[in-house]
Amino acid sequence: MDDSNILITGAGGQVGLALGQIYPNAIKTDSSELDITDSQALQNFDWQGIKAIINTAAYTNVDGAETPDGKQLAWAINDQAVGNLADIAAKNDLLLVHISTAYVFDGAKKIYTEDDPINPLGEYAKSKAAGDKRAVQAPKHYIIRTDSVIGEGKNFVRTMLGLAKKSIAPTVVADQIMRPTFTGEIAKAIKFLIDQPAEFGVYNVTNEGEPVSWADFTRAIFKEADIDLGVTDTTLQEYAASKPGIAPRPLNSVLDLSKIESIGFKPRDWHDDLRDYVKKEIAK
Repeated sequence: MDDSNILITGAGGQVGLALGQIYPNAIKTDSSELDITDSQALQNFDWQGIKAIINTAAYTNVDGAETPDGKQLAWAINDQAVGNLADIAAKNDLLLVHISTAYVFDGAKKIYTEDDPINPLGEYAKSKAAGDKRAVQAPKHYIIRTDSVIGEGKNFVRTMLGLAKKSIAPTVVADQIMRPTFTGEIAKAIKFLIDQPAEFGVYNVTNEGEPVSWADFTRAIFKEADIDLGVTDTTLQEYAASKPGIAPRPLNSVLDLSKIESIGFKPRDWHDDLRDYVKKEIAK
């Protein structure tokens, strides 16, 4: 598909920026240019020539979504806006690509396939799960389920490197297991699915590599950056007890990649992307 036929929402976010690298000629919008929570604004938009919407817009403040204002925003952006886009996609015969999250699961399993039943724990997760149900209303859709996203903007790697610059040895959760996902892999996977074109539906997309706790991931970050700082383990329960109002999180959010790998997409090992990412950060 010619990238001039693609509209990217949330283009200033981490995934949106990565997609902008792959699709330089795409139409890129943010909420100030196109308010996807406003169905009338979408109806009034000129859809001529557009063949695909890639929706990367999301309310991602997991803990903020537990507050009254945050909850309202989360449901408006993660649920209602997706329904608005699905309606537009259905009426105009457009492909809708929507970014989902492993947080739609409760963490009771060690690894999740696309077909596992969802059981979201917090308001952020519930709003994203509701948005997934909206996205499937577009006959032509890809739902990209991902986890622990790292790209341009505020993210865990930059936070840990920032603490290290201040010589702060962090205490990090050691019993919450995930696989890091660098935004370049998400962008490549989306392009792969569109270019195939692959069968419509849900696809898990993260980096490959051994699942890891956030504490061990922090140690890997420090190793790549040649930082000699200790990391103290804590549990998710202890972390939550120290922060009133924190959202519940799944202990396991590892996604099975068999489906997308079976059609030819092979994600990079997260260690390789981490190495490249840390080098760029240190060079700044």
